[in-house]
Amino acid sequence: MTEFDPEQFEDKYVHYFPELQRAYKNAFETMNERYDSELVHAIDQQVLNESEPFYEDGAFRVELPPNPTERLTAVVVDDEKVTETLDVYVDEIESQLYDVFGVEPPQSA
Repeated sequence: MTEFDPEQFEDKYVHYFPELQRAYKNAFETMNERYDSELVHAIDQQVLNESEPFYEDGAFRVELPPNPTERLTAVVVDDEKVTETLDVYVDEIESQLYDVFGVEPPQSA
């Protein structure tokens, strides 16, 4: 595993592309086991494909594209279910980023 360097994360696709792929893949597999696989796949392909991971102030976060629920056209599901599933999915990606990079998450206050 490559040692994590927060400064290099600014150029994440140059320095950490395989690790990012692994984190997203691990999150997809976890979500696919626990939630509606059609919804998970649609979120993966139509929302998360344009998401952007960041590392700032000692924490990972995933920024979603604008209007994520409106982007889903592959499944018919209410916005509340999409939002709940997407929130869990983003949390899982962030958790996987900590695991893949061997970084401790910040402690909650």
